[in-house]
Amino acid sequence: MASQDEQQQQQDPRIPKISSAIRVIPNFPKPGIMFQDITTLLLDTKAFSDTIDLFVERYKGQNISVVAGIEARGFIFGPPIALAIGAKFVPMRKPNKLPGEVISEEYSLEYGKDKMEMHVGAVQAGERALIIDDLVATGGTLSAAIRLLERVGVHIVECACVIELSGLK
Repeated sequence: MASQDEQQQQQDPRIPKISSAIRVIPNFPKPGIMFQDITTLLLDTKAFSDTIDLFVERYKGQNISVVAGIEARGFIFGPPIALAIGAKFVPMRKPNKLPGEVISEEYSLEYGKDKMEMHVGAVQAGERALIIDDLVATGGTLSAAIRLLERVGVHIVECACVIELSGLK
């Protein structure tokens, strides 16, 4: 039996239109990768607006005080969602991109490691956060964002992405 979210997605006519606005580019940036290009979604004002609206409808009224956007495409979707639900936007950045004092969380990539950083004091213990990115593949960056926020006592309400590469499990 389909979950309530799956049933809503099947019934909502906006989802296929949003999906069709995302261009797939084979073999980019390397052979075998099917790159999900959201720039075509951003060019379609109706599809882009519908994307933001779907997130706002889901999270409005959930007492979320922080929308944490993962660099870089989480910066596109996060701010309009944060404004619409009355939350602050906190950028989760790659190393050495934020001025001032930061805390960081290391995570594994397919071939190596990387770090995610956030300003010290950007969030407070007890706040409720939504983490947003454009795409979830293996979940490595989302996991790092979760660990980083939880280290300072933030409650993660949910992680949200526009695209899921479900075939990667």
